[in-house]
Amino acid sequence: MFNAKSLLDSVIGQVSQATGGKIGAQGADGLGQKAKELWGGQSALGKGAIAGGLMGILMTKGGRKMLGTGAKVGGAALIGGLAYKAYQDWQDGKAVTAEPGPMALPQPEGTVFLPSDAAQANDLSARLLQAMVAAAKADGHVTADERARIDGQLAALGLEQEASAMIAAELDAPLDPGRIAALARSEEEAAEIYAASLLAVDSDGAAEKGYLAMLAARLKLDPGLVAHLHAKAEALA
Repeated sequence: MFNAKSLLDSVIGQVSQATGGKIGAQGADGLGQKAKELWGGQSALGKGAIAGGLMGILMTKGGRKMLGTGAKVGGAALIGGLAYKAYQDWQDGKAVTAEPGPMALPQPEGTVFLPSDAAQANDLSARLLQAMVAAAKADGHVTADERARIDGQLAALGLEQEASAMIAAELDAPLDPGRIAALARSEEEAAEIYAASLLAVDSDGAAEKGYLAMLAARLKLDPGLVAHLHAKAEALA
């Protein structure tokens, strides 16, 4: 197994925790602009992915840091913390409300959201990466030109062969939310896979909305939990 957790951290970039455990975020628009510059004015896959397309993020070898100061939080911790917070609020019956400022990000180390066991954490990260690649192409097919650019960048990144093969295989696979939903092994993981997918797309796009709706249905997520996940994701932007 390749080092999926390290790659996931690079995909999302290092998120800076603001003073007091808050997150500040540059947002998809600012991050997307950098990716578009790197890709000659085009986003690689999904026009609203965190850095303007999943491959655009990969190409930056760590993306761009979000605003804030203090301890750095990797991609696995970001997704795990977001899903954990949404899941806990949903279980506690809290109302879905907009965060009044930068969201406090919990670190659920040792839970199913962020396993402390290295092998388990790596396995979960690989599945989250697979979900993100699938979601990033939800807004349409990848053109031949885009795929050529992606393949070139994958080669230039010097990724482990298994990592490149996984990304390429997912890019070539038909878009199938049922197959991605099958990656979840528990309700908590289902929430986390949805969170990872949500962060990889422009959730306001018609095609992306349709994909996320189908994914939520296949994952058998409660609508209330889905609403909490969207609210927490919005709080990062």
